[in-house]
Amino acid sequence: MKILIVCHNHPRIRPGGAEGYALDLYEQLRDHSGHTPVLLARVGPSGAAAAREMPGRPIKQITDDPNQYLFYTDPEQHDFLMGKGRNKAELTRFYRDFLLAHTPDVVHFQSTLFLGYDIIRVTRDALPHAAIAHTLHEYLPICYRDGQMVRTRGNELCREESPRRCHECFPEVSEQDFFIRKAFIQSHFALVDRFIAPTPYVLEQYVQWGIPRERMLLESQGIVRPAAAAPLIKRPEHGDGPRNRFGFFGQLTAYKGVDVLLRAIDVLGDDFDGHLWIHGANLEHAKPEFRAELRDLLEKTREKVTFAGRYERPELAELLARTDWVVIPSIWWETGPLTVSEAFMHDRPVICSNIGGMSERVEDGVNGLHFRRGDAHDLAAVLRRAAADGALWGQLRAGIPDLHWMDRHAENVIRLYEQLLVERSAPGPGAPSAGRELQSA
Repeated sequence: MKILIVCHNHPRIRPGGAEGYALDLYEQLRDHSGHTPVLLARVGPSGAAAAREMPGRPIKQITDDPNQYLFYTDPEQHDFLMGKGRNKAELTRFYRDFLLAHTPDVVHFQSTLFLGYDIIRVTRDALPHAAIAHTLHEYLPICYRDGQMVRTRGNELCREESPRRCHECFPEVSEQDFFIRKAFIQSHFALVDRFIAPTPYVLEQYVQWGIPRERMLLESQGIVRPAAAAPLIKRPEHGDGPRNRFGFFGQLTAYKGVDVLLRAIDVLGDDFDGHLWIHGANLEHAKPEFRAELRDLLEKTREKVTFAGRYERPELAELLARTDWVVIPSIWWETGPLTVSEAFMHDRPVICSNIGGMSERVEDGVNGLHFRRGDAHDLAAVLRRAAADGALWGQLRAGIPDLHWMDRHAENVIRLYEQLLVERSAPGPGAPSAGRELQSA
């Protein structure tokens, strides 16, 4: 098979969970499957910078890999409400030409952000016999607020959408426009043969939104095995002594809850003998008020917190060897955070918010600890308990489960591709090629 993987960013340019997963899956298929994958990652600045970087054809090959391509689009030309690009030439001409040049058997979308949901229709029109899969990494089709399902009023969790509820969060957008938005997205999702949900919560949320259950597949994301030449670095054991070194790993956005974590460190005060290291990127893309808040919190907690900044994957083993606990304080549901798998791979228990994909992966009192989402005081109490009880760390470490490795995950995904191609070749009105409408919620 020839397999096209489409993602909204490339991890070398802008790190992220979906981006990293897309590259990992591509490399696994390229190096071990016998199939031919192609990775197309959207990148691009905006405004005048975009004009300079996109002369001629906006799809360009990455020089060190003939099957990796960058698709330059201008974010300023993206309609975020409807999720479609305003410059149709990039999509209908250049992307369609790219599809016809490569003629993949399978197109596997990771995200259509900055590309538009109509990229799915262009794919189906250009490749009527190809199978289309779509992994659901977030809730952007459901939620206009960055796909986080967190309400604008008080950051309350949202469990269901409706035109009325969405209008309450965004009064400047009418209920009718939100109704049209959902119908527009669902009309394109009807062209997808199968959706992949990484956790049960994600699956149920999208079924409630309108994707038929029979078109959903529950499949956890795989994680790449550590290379044999680079074994895991493990901290020497020292009995039941203090385990008071905490680490945050991830994107520095308001939804990731790093501000909650810093407020918890502030609550603990000077007598707390633990220390926190913050490893993260993309703060420059956060809103100015959040960046200012983070600077203030870092200044208040500078004796207990080290801001280490961005890290690369090859550094992770060493960084986690110097960490006892990985803290995931996200205030949104998360869909199956890669950070949990990375922590477990290196035998590190996780302290996380008690919601969504985090609480599904981390069992409270078994392989980690939960705290009330967004509650800095509750998190402070959990951090104090974790730092004071060395025996607890050993107990939770022993409860870390086996991981779902990328090689096994890729085998499952390949079986899905093969199944979808058989289904598409089957005659009759029930075949996926006939198209099926999504169920309106």
